[in-house]
Amino acid sequence: MLIAWVLLALIVATVVLHFASPWWLTPLASNWGSIDSTINLAFWVTGIVFVLVNLFLVWVVFYYRYDKNRRATYDPENKPLESWLTILTSIGVIAMLAPGLVVWANFVNVPEEANEVEALGQQWQWTYRFPGEDGVLGQANARFVTPENPFGIDPNDPASQDDIIINSHRLHLPIDEPIKLVLRSNDVLHNFAVPNFRVKMDTVPGIQSYQWFTPSLKGTFDIMCMELCGLAHYTMRGQVIIEEREDFEAWLAQFPTFAETQSRPAYDHSAGESLYMTCAGCHGMDGSGNAALNAPNLTMLDNWYMERQMRYYREGIRGTHPEDSWGQQMVAIASTVPEETQADLLRYIEQLPLVASEPTLNGGDIERGKRIYESCAVCHGNQAEGRQLLGAPGLAGQADWYLKRQLEHYSMGWRGRHEQDQFGTQMRLMTRTIQSPERLNDLLAYIGSLQ
Repeated sequence: MLIAWVLLALIVATVVLHFASPWWLTPLASNWGSIDSTINLAFWVTGIVFVLVNLFLVWVVFYYRYDKNRRATYDPENKPLESWLTILTSIGVIAMLAPGLVVWANFVNVPEEANEVEALGQQWQWTYRFPGEDGVLGQANARFVTPENPFGIDPNDPASQDDIIINSHRLHLPIDEPIKLVLRSNDVLHNFAVPNFRVKMDTVPGIQSYQWFTPSLKGTFDIMCMELCGLAHYTMRGQVIIEEREDFEAWLAQFPTFAETQSRPAYDHSAGESLYMTCAGCHGMDGSGNAALNAPNLTMLDNWYMERQMRYYREGIRGTHPEDSWGQQMVAIASTVPEETQADLLRYIEQLPLVASEPTLNGGDIERGKRIYESCAVCHGNQAEGRQLLGAPGLAGQADWYLKRQLEHYSMGWRGRHEQDQFGTQMRLMTRTIQSPERLNDLLAYIGSLQ
């Protein structure tokens, strides 16, 4: 009897939890309401079967409970019962699968008028490409990937030259227009998913896959990778912003074409040297930095990383936290550097002789730090040399006090909270693996030992 009551309680609790649960589908923001219908149908079919089977089990446990006066009978076959079970099971399976096949047929047939966009997945970020004026996306292949060409676009394909490169995890799309999203991967298996759109599809290295949808609701929605793609899988996030066509076009106009990203303007040494005089007041004439002024070693910072940080300071992505006084100071300094001459400044810093910073922190254990650094090495390299394709700067040779301060700022939320700071968001999540000041000192001791 106890087992029967337990089974009955399980049935009631399951039904109540289903209807009272806060974990449900996100608000629908696309044309794929039919996917919701198939999910709901599957819930009802499986739910009814679950309740009926368990009620039958309760009845069996109760009715055939132990009775010393009852004799067991052997009935190996019951053709009427088997026939009814086969018929009802077939109806249930058909009810669940047939609507899904209809939806899938619609999902793989893209409307001719759909706008084509490419989403590129790589550890651990999403970036995008739009066709240019010719309306055609150029050819791309992982063999063309370089730090200057992270999309792997074929430089010899005329159709690729006007393609618009969106090196950001935030994708803007116009509302009420069908979108065909072409999916590629540069490294491992990923899966592009927007829960509010009810779409997800694997991105497989070496081949193109696709999905399509029509955004129906303005707003910002999360993009996720729903495939375990490596150590930092959980940080591979993005956002898709749905807006009016006019706002979308204004956003798209901000980004360069592929041809523009491959051209490097001539370097004006005199202009760069003149601009650097302002930086030298804190960072020193040799660029080696100054701990008293929170000025890091610029000779050990990658050119591309400094360009990104200067842009972050100018656009309010970094240095806006009220407690980050040093960051606020850099916001003011960055605003004095004209964008059109910034390349001269960065090229001047790039040609300065490398001056590795000496370790200044005491008490860290290098061997323990080496084990902690294994998580960092995935992005920053085994020798902390940095990896531009992953957006990870070099760490070796940088001042340990500066690295410590930045890691503390990430952990406190002073840095990496801005919605447009994709790499900062990832770093803020990754700092949770350090866990304690002692482990942080061990980590910095190991990085300081690298050449």
